[in-house]
Amino acid sequence: MKAARDLSAALLALFAAAAPVRAEPARYELDPDHITIAFLVEHIGYAKVLGMFRAARGSYTFDEATATLGALRIEVDTQSVFTNVGSRDRHLRSADFLNSSEFPRMVFTANGARRTGDRSFEIAGQLELLGRSQPLTIQATWNKSGPSPIDKSYVMGVSARGSFKRSAYGMNYGVANGWVGDEVPLIIEFEAQRK
Repeated sequence: MKAARDLSAALLALFAAAAPVRAEPARYELDPDHITIAFLVEHIGYAKVLGMFRAARGSYTFDEATATLGALRIEVDTQSVFTNVGSRDRHLRSADFLNSSEFPRMVFTANGARRTGDRSFEIAGQLELLGRSQPLTIQATWNKSGPSPIDKSYVMGVSARGSFKRSAYGMNYGVANGWVGDEVPLIIEFEAQRK
């Protein structure tokens, strides 16, 4: 009788060890002190203006074992636009461009990603801007994950690039006469802390 119980216990332990490991996605929050959301826009064909948004927040889930992304949401404060020229920044916040008083947030969301390489991903999501939502695809690279040497929190670093046409959101100022470029390339760099 004891031998049968021992055999049953051994078989249960063997099956438990052989069972596939379930994916355990972790939640990450963007570190507001280590995020850059920047853009480049043509100005009358002479040169490109480099700008950025100084305030953004966001979170997502990610499973390192399976490289599975989920529940990505990045919110950008449109009032925080900065190009190092006060008059231009005020114009960008106006109804000609971001209309920040009426639409204080620009939001990117995605429910998953397609792995394109060992640490590269294509993230097809939606960008909400000026009350409109349009598809936006971002190419992202998972740079590094591990304990921070500064405070020992677990950190993930990501570089991402994408672009969109602002006219798709009704932001048409300067498009027809070629004064301001329609295509807006995005430069996104961030660190996120595992929670």
